[in-house]
Amino acid sequence: MTHRDRYLETLLFGTPDRVPFEPGAPRESTLKAWHAQGLERQHLEVIHEAVERERGARGLAPVACLPREPMTDYGVSFQMLPKFEEKVLEHRDGHYVVQDWMGAITEIADTYDYTYIRSPRDFVTRKWHRFPVQTRADWEERIKWRFDPKDAGRFPADFAERCARLRERDFPLVLHFNGPFWQLREFCGLEGLCRLLLEQPDFVREMASFWADFVSETMQPILAAAAPDMLHFSEDMCFKAHPMLSPDMTMDLCGPGYRQWIGQARAAGVRLFGLDSDGDIGLLLPVWIACGINCVDPLEVAAGNDIRAYRAAFGRRVSFLGGIDKRAIAAGGAVLREELARVQPVVDEGGYIPSCDHGVPPDISWRNFQDYALQLAQMTGWLA
Repeated sequence: MTHRDRYLETLLFGTPDRVPFEPGAPRESTLKAWHAQGLERQHLEVIHEAVERERGARGLAPVACLPREPMTDYGVSFQMLPKFEEKVLEHRDGHYVVQDWMGAITEIADTYDYTYIRSPRDFVTRKWHRFPVQTRADWEERIKWRFDPKDAGRFPADFAERCARLRERDFPLVLHFNGPFWQLREFCGLEGLCRLLLEQPDFVREMASFWADFVSETMQPILAAAAPDMLHFSEDMCFKAHPMLSPDMTMDLCGPGYRQWIGQARAAGVRLFGLDSDGDIGLLLPVWIACGINCVDPLEVAAGNDIRAYRAAFGRRVSFLGGIDKRAIAAGGAVLREELARVQPVVDEGGYIPSCDHGVPPDISWRNFQDYALQLAQMTGWLA
């Protein structure tokens, strides 16, 4: 089987020869710590070589854990164009106050710089002072016009060539973009969005509908040229103990967009529809499933997510990615073995790619990560 075959067969409850081997992704500070602890090369190369050595020691034939071809993507942007100018507004008390590329006024420790706001390169705490949409006039004048699906800058010059290569891929192709809650939170901030939901719900629905239509129109050439294996929505709409919105409000705000995108992509042959949210997702899982979402991640254990309870409640209606407690990986030894034994029944049932339940933090030592990876390889069939 190819890596793509395994991914699809696993998450669609098929019959893969092995479960994809995906131990998790370290952040910048984690890699810095690992280099200090003896890592000298790219961490996945070392991990995969260790799996191959162990296979050889067991008399097993060599097998590639990764795709044959380099993984690539569409190069299409769902972000605002043009972006706001990134600039430092103030430097005080060990912090920068900046205008970020989304138009928000954000504070970040001067250990970093404002480029850390663009992507999750590390575990960086930020503080937001103001968001670009406070009023309907802000929406019309500052934001809406930046999301033109026909903007030539959204698609790379080599889009056709990329898609030709992607049609021959042996790796799973996932198309990521922000869900309605995530995107409107970037416009308004969490408090601002919640206030608008109570005071101006029609305005919020208007923004959500605009976002759904923008994504659909931007996505359509992609679906026509080389449909992905999964649509994946970024939401992060739960705290540690409960969601940020009630199930009813989630259905009202997000449900129309989810159904629109899923129906559009399903017509193009897409079969997996994933959603990422940190925190305790238990109350929102039924809402997402009702809208057509059939895969969720990362299932943070510290937030109370119990993958076995979810499987008992929802059966084959939803598959999972993640779900291994990062704290157990950090502890190692018997604690890790107990954690892997906890999720083993769900691995055996299918519909689950086990992995660290978020970005791999620096309190997981390089040695413990290697031990965990070899045990994960055993669990997923690479060393069986």
